[in-house]
Amino acid sequence: MNTGLAVLLIILALIGGLVGGFFIARKYMMDYFEKNPPIDEDTLRMLMIQMGQKPSERKINQMMSSMKARQKKKEKK
Repeated sequence: MNTGLAVLLIILALIGGLVGGFFIARKYMMDYFEKNPPIDEDTLRMLMIQMGQKPSERKINQMMSSMKARQKKKEKK
């Protein structure tokens, strides 16, 4: 086999593996974050307590709705 052809095939296989790996990893992470959202109400409550604020239900609900609205806005783009 020609050496140039062998090098070309190796480079093409490497590029194909990188592109395939990127999309597989992306799909995995999107599914993971959909099943396990990084911030929920309990996490917000804990963060507010650590910042010295008293978490009321109204504040928690307001922050969660603003985060959801921001996420929907990002998804539309």
